[in-house]
Amino acid sequence: MKLKIAELSDIDKVLELHFKYQIDSIKEEDKKDGFVTTPFTKEQLSELIEKEQGLFIALQEGEVVAYVMAASWQFWSRWPMFAYMIEGLGDLEYLGKRLSTENSYQYGPICIDKSVRGSGVLEAIFEFARGEMAKRYPILVTFINKINPRSYEAHTRKLGLDVIKEFSYNGNNYYELVYDTSKSLR
Repeated sequence: MKLKIAELSDIDKVLELHFKYQIDSIKEEDKKDGFVTTPFTKEQLSELIEKEQGLFIALQEGEVVAYVMAASWQFWSRWPMFAYMIEGLGDLEYLGKRLSTENSYQYGPICIDKSVRGSGVLEAIFEFARGEMAKRYPILVTFINKINPRSYEAHTRKLGLDVIKEFSYNGNNYYELVYDTSKSLR
């Protein structure tokens, strides 16, 4: 398996994986194993790659089997959900610091093909992305929908993210989680 920061030429394969597990297009029987909620366009992924260097992928035999997105709050602010999270950042404290758009970034979504789940891909791609983003930000922030228990378990038990608060938005309930990017999984 190869881990790398995605290039523009990887976008079609990333979108193929994304569509497979996106809430609006995932097979009903696969929802119990996790899903991603936010839809993305080629243009948005191009910007994520070119301006943020924030799309990390795992390749196996030339196919994208996992991705994680990570970017500044400025990038995410166009989506109402993230704008809502930005408003509440200053009310949160972690590692003795009040959270801000300068000292934290939004991690996720992450998507792993079911063919490689349980094989260490989650830990590997998380660690790769964490290491890259730690060069710019000391704190990772993310959220998980409460109806996605597989993602919650993976992020808290396997990766060690901490729940900093719970919140509701647009009729859904979420955990907001944080992680110290100076802390390696290894």
